[in-house]
Formats: sequence, C-alpha cells, structure tokens
Amino acid sequence: MKNISKYIPLTWRIIISLFFLNVITGACTKSKPVQAPAVITTTSDSAKKILFVGNSLTYYNDLPNLVARVGKDSGVEIKTEMLAFPNYALEDHWNDGAIQFLIANKKYDFVVVQQGPSSQADGRAMLLDYGARIKNICIPHNTKLAFFMVWPAFANFSTFDGVIKNYGDAAVATNSLLCPVGQVWKNHFLATGDYSYYGPDMFHPSQKGSENAALIIFKTLFK
Repeated sequence: MKNISKYIPLTWRIIISLFFLNVITGACTKSKPVQAPAVITTTSDSAKKILFVGNSLTYYNDLPNLVARVGKDSGVEIKTEMLAFPNYALEDHWNDGAIQFLIANKKYDFVVVQQGPSSQADGRAMLLDYGARIKNICIPHNTKLAFFMVWPAFANFSTFDGVIKNYGDAAVATNSLLCPVGQVWKNHFLATGDYSYYGPDMFHPSQKGSENAALIIFKTLFK
C-alpha cells in the first residue's frame, strides 16, 4: 500500500490526527453502565410525554418502549424518556440532579418512578421521602406522578406484602397514581402457580413480565 501522507498538506494532517485522537479518547472514557434513554420519535404535538425513572426493573426489555407500543395499539401516541441505572434508588436519582432538571425543563404528562422492592423500613422511608420531593417538582409543571409498584425476588416472596403496602402508602401520601404491577403479579402467582413473569434470575422480568407491566402502567395512566 502506498504511503499517501506525503501528498496531504501539513495542516490537514494535523486536523486528521486530532480527529482520530478524539475518537480514541472518547471510546476509552468510562461512563455509567446505563441503557440509553428510550425515546419514541413522534411528529405530533399531541403525543403524551412520559419520563420513566428507576433501575434495571425499568430498563430490562425496554419497558418504556413497550408502554409506547401498547399506546400505539390503543390509539394513544406516546413519547418516552428514561433515567435508569443499575441498583439505583430514588435518592440516587435525586442526588444526581437529572430528574429535577428534566421535569423543570420538559413538559411531561407523567413521571413514572420505581426503585428496588422496598419492603423494608429503609426502602419505605426512601419511597415516602423522595417520592414527596419528586411530587413537589411535578406540581408546578402540571405533571402527574405515578409509582410503578415492583415485586421482590422469588427467593424473597414472603416480603411481597411489604412491597405492596409501601408503594401503596407512598402513592396515597403524595396523592399520586399507583401502577399496581406487584399486586397483579402476586395475585397471578397465587392463582395459577405460573411464575413466567420472572426472568431466568427469578428477579428481573421476562419479556412476558415486562409486557404485562407495560399494559398495567398504560391502563393506570390512561384509564
């Protein structure tokens, strides 16, 4: 292969070198292990805008996109965005500051929040405390807050009632919507003995589980 660099002016060689240095540097920069925000492109001003805030229980199987698909099938145009990081609680999102910025600067119709199962006292306190903080920044922007009630790992099935109670109490305390996915799942498990809403690790949702959660969330927001 011929060496063509001698035919390229020095100025352009410097520019090209800087370009590739920037690409290499950017590729090596560490970032949070997060799935990119799920955005459903739309050209209609009438589309409903939803911000999903949570952790892997939200970004597994791209739950926001599944909600948008349910909406499309029901004649409701939905645009979604997502803030979801592994093992994040509402306190972590609050401390990062992104949720405050997004709610204040974008006109969301709904903000749907979740954290870990939250069956214990510390999880309950966090739901109530940071749920109220998020509610307070939603109010002046006419944004409705909704709690996405999740579920415990199968190994912690006995804590299901605590999850259900704490998410329910957080929704009541903040006068917010409650997407009762965990309650529906528990009822289904007890009635059928079918645990296929769980994925292989028996905690994160299967595709079927995420689709069921998406349907419940959509029905709660748009009933």
